[in-house]
Amino acid sequence: MHSLSEENYLKAIYRLGQEGDQKISPTLIAEALNNNPASVIDMLKKLGDKKLVNYDKVKGARLTEKGAKAALDVVRKHRLWEVFLLDKLGYSWDEIHDIAEQLEHVQQSDLADRLDKFLGYPDYDPHGDPIPDKNGKLPGKKSKPLSEVEVGAKVKVVLVADNSTAFLKYLDKQNIGLNSLLTIKEIQEFDKSLLVEIKGKKEIFLSLEAARQIFVE
Repeated sequence: MHSLSEENYLKAIYRLGQEGDQKISPTLIAEALNNNPASVIDMLKKLGDKKLVNYDKVKGARLTEKGAKAALDVVRKHRLWEVFLLDKLGYSWDEIHDIAEQLEHVQQSDLADRLDKFLGYPDYDPHGDPIPDKNGKLPGKKSKPLSEVEVGAKVKVVLVADNSTAFLKYLDKQNIGLNSLLTIKEIQEFDKSLLVEIKGKKEIFLSLEAARQIFVE
């Protein structure tokens, strides 16, 4: 059993690794958790003593097999709670992340399995993130950022990487959600913003920053 703080560190290291960071430094972890690097190093030493993390100054922090399992357990609970909050309690997709951040730390050993079964074993959360099964296995999905799509392509939204309330509310105003069908009409040479047609609704401009957070297939 791990403390709330330890679980947050493990999850942060896992997420940074998924984002492709070659060296997960204390500074990166500190930025992710809004903490200071000195405190991060102290926690990395504790996690190292528990065989959850390997850390050195050259290679950075890496989860051990034991640490990866613990991180995925937290990720699984978080994403299952998001499904529950949206599907069963009627919260909107911009409200569920912060609530799930609290619920993910419930320690009852069989809760995630019961929740998974109750929800019908969902593969993805409401933002399109894959939900690990009880063995830590993730469903596969091939996608790429909307910013990398060419003019004329017709794509479907399968993941929103930015789960912030502000960004999700912005997408709601643009009538963009999971499974939205988009056609790339134009890419501006100046700033790489995209003119996008949302099937059956309207045409809008999306900034490059926004397009990088929307993943499609």
